[in-house]
Amino acid sequence: MRLSKILYISIFFLTAGTLSVNAQDKKTTDKKTDKKTEQKPEEKKDDKAVTEEIEVVRPYKPILAEAVKLRRSPDLNDVKSYKARFNYALTDRKLMLNSDIDKLYAQDVAAEKQAELINNYVKGGLGSASTIFGEAYINMGRDEALQAGGFFRHFSQDGKLEGQKLSQQQVSVFGRSIGEKAVLSGRVNYERKGFYFYGFDEANPLRNLDPAKQAFNFIEAEGEVVNKYTEDPDALSYAAKINGYVWGDQLSAKENSVVINGYLNKRISSFNLGLAASAEFGNTKDELTDVKNNLLRLNPYIRLEANGIKINAGINYVQEFGTVSAGHIFPAVTADFTLIPDYLQIFAELKGDVNRNSMKDLTDENPFLNSNIAIKNSIEKLSFSAGIKGTGGPGFGYKVRVYRKEITDMPLFVNNYNDPTKFDVIYDFGNTKVLGLEGELSVQVSDQLKWTGKLNLEDYKPASETYSWFKPQLRISSNLLYSITDKIGFNAAVSVQDASNAKIYTSAPASPYVIPNPAIETTTTVKGYVDLGIGATYKINNRFSAFAKANNLLNTKYSRYLYYQVIGVNVFGGITYSF
Repeated sequence: MRLSKILYISIFFLTAGTLSVNAQDKKTTDKKTDKKTEQKPEEKKDDKAVTEEIEVVRPYKPILAEAVKLRRSPDLNDVKSYKARFNYALTDRKLMLNSDIDKLYAQDVAAEKQAELINNYVKGGLGSASTIFGEAYINMGRDEALQAGGFFRHFSQDGKLEGQKLSQQQVSVFGRSIGEKAVLSGRVNYERKGFYFYGFDEANPLRNLDPAKQAFNFIEAEGEVVNKYTEDPDALSYAAKINGYVWGDQLSAKENSVVINGYLNKRISSFNLGLAASAEFGNTKDELTDVKNNLLRLNPYIRLEANGIKINAGINYVQEFGTVSAGHIFPAVTADFTLIPDYLQIFAELKGDVNRNSMKDLTDENPFLNSNIAIKNSIEKLSFSAGIKGTGGPGFGYKVRVYRKEITDMPLFVNNYNDPTKFDVIYDFGNTKVLGLEGELSVQVSDQLKWTGKLNLEDYKPASETYSWFKPQLRISSNLLYSITDKIGFNAAVSVQDASNAKIYTSAPASPYVIPNPAIETTTTVKGYVDLGIGATYKINNRFSAFAKANNLLNTKYSRYLYYQVIGVNVFGGITYSF
């Protein structure tokens, strides 16, 4: 501390000395005189005399105030320490000396919120030609291994001709269960179709002023069991299915059928040994007819699958029993060669079979049948087909097939002599030869644009008849789907059919009918047609959407069967609710 005081005093005196030296400097001024000093007369002569002013500065004497003095010295040894308080909780834990790598457990992911499942819908609509349309589909649950649901559909229309009315209803219930070893499925179906024999002859408009009414009722039940696929090369595959139905019309025709199918297959390396068997029991009754046409089929085979080659060789033994009893043996050979995987395959087939005709199948093709229809089986003696199929890239698929068939007793439709608005079924006595070309094409440019088309060309050489009645040679169908946005979509469909021939009796034919009699027959042409239809859908939200559809836009009054014109242009639309 003393050293600091000495340092301060030294600085002070140095500063004071410096100021004193500066005070001795001479300062020159003009016209400045000392007011207290008088000038003598002799001194006035010298105006340029320099007057010096001396300023005397005395030394600085600082006056310090007395410092506040401490009366006692501090005790440097009086130091107090701070001790923090700590609380300890010691765990008695055994030290594990384990050098193994611990298992890494995956962290459980939080359960993802299930997306809203919308796979049910109700649809309804109205339109021209008194169109009433309703449809509903219900599927229960999310479990893919257990499915059950139902389907309902109603459609009705009225045309301008007398009795040109149609009404159809369908109700179906189905279920499916996938077990550990097998898959079980079944369904129950009911269909009803009501209509009138409204056939209209422009040459004789007064012939059918009061059309008769007709209705079909069809109840079907089916059950199936199939084993699940396994990669075991020695696995035994099996399947079994049973189907039965009851059919009847509004008059007196009735029909019932039970079909049982079974299948066994044993894999041995690249070979498969198998047996397919079926039994069909059918009975058709009417006022004047009672026919039992039953079939038993046995199809043993051996199959080779290796290096893109699939060959199936076997025989098809068919036994007819019931009203007619006969046995038949046909070849059953198929081959499939893959030349370019996924792009080009060549296939061929050689087979024969007995086709069981029934009222259900015949009325599905032509509902305007007469009563007491003759029922007999048709024999496909030898059928050969070959073609190519494959894809041309993503979204492009094709199939082309040529075939030749030889059919004994092929069924044909002819107008009844007494009531031309109803059709009888005759059988072309002998072997009818059919040469055909079939082509299918599918193009999907994107998820928004898809087009499909199908072509059928057939050349018939009848056995005994002049023509194969109501069998057109050319049929074309096409369908286009286009989605403009996620909400708006359009579809268009076109159906083209070539002209066909129909037979008209000038007098009553022989009963029962066996062979044609050209002396009492004339031939007329049923014109071909083009049927164009379009539709549109608009998605309002996830629940509601609207639809509209127009049929027969060209308003062509064509006939699929003689005297039966279709309804002209008709438009209907409605709302769909999904839940």
